[in-house]
Amino acid sequence: MWRRIGRSNNIPNENLGKFSKIHDESAEISTPRTGGMIIWFSVILCLAVVWLIDIIFQNSLTTKLYFISRNQTLLPFFTLVVASLIGLGDDFLQIFGRGKWITDPIVLRYIKIGIILLLGLVIGLWFYVKLGVTQLYIPWYGFINLGYLFIPFFILVMLSLWSSSVIDGVDGLSGGVLASIFMAYTLISFFNNQADLAAFCAVITGGILAFLWFNIPPARFYMGETGMIGLTVTLSVIAFLTNTVLLLPIIAFPLFITSLSNVIQIASRKFRHGKKVFLFAPLHHHFEALGWPKYKVTMRYWIVGIMTSIIGVIISLIS
Repeated sequence: MWRRIGRSNNIPNENLGKFSKIHDESAEISTPRTGGMIIWFSVILCLAVVWLIDIIFQNSLTTKLYFISRNQTLLPFFTLVVASLIGLGDDFLQIFGRGKWITDPIVLRYIKIGIILLLGLVIGLWFYVKLGVTQLYIPWYGFINLGYLFIPFFILVMLSLWSSSVIDGVDGLSGGVLASIFMAYTLISFFNNQADLAAFCAVITGGILAFLWFNIPPARFYMGETGMIGLTVTLSVIAFLTNTVLLLPIIAFPLFITSLSNVIQIASRKFRHGKKVFLFAPLHHHFEALGWPKYKVTMRYWIVGIMTSIIGVIISLIS
């Protein structure tokens, strides 16, 4: 399943020539999308296998293997499936759509924002009403009570993480970064005595690595929105379950800085009469425009992602 029109269709004419130098339009159109299905399908398959094992053998060991629990993993599992299906719908529009829908028009972006806001509202209300969560943990300080403001804060975090899905623009880039982030949350959940959540994060990490095997340059297929929306939105839920929301800019630093570079570029063009801060945004395209080969951009993002993930885990343990 291929994207029918490349991203250059959305690039202003004055930047089109420069963008074409760092972007292989033919590869984007000829490489299949929806590779992110590997990740969430791996989670579902793994869950089905351990469930069958528990049904067949029914002992304490097989029961421990079953990692879906009401208080730890049911909510992030639900989020992963729903958000991934939303992303899959977006991918299908760009593959099978007609007319303006295959060019990712502004109206489609507003629709996606509206859907993410609605999903964030539902999950935020679940945290607030069903789980009774109203507090935010600040490292080295403690908990502060947000009251009903917890809900809009949750929506803001989810929307911010979703916006970082623009990192999926270079072969292997998003897969390597997300693998280190979810591995970090595997460790954080384990040390928080959230064994089921740790297992859930570990399974997602395994799914990402399986995807990454086929996504390293040259990519056999791309993650697509079904992977990026599912993973970034689920990450926000996991961060709240582990009380590490304020550590997200560190643990998920490559996602954070990529999203921030877009915001800075848009604000600069709007308030500085068209002047740009970066040659291109998001940030990885800026480095490509500077002359970095794609593999160098990817490897250095991976290195930074691993380092910041380790730092985030250490802070979560000592704070």
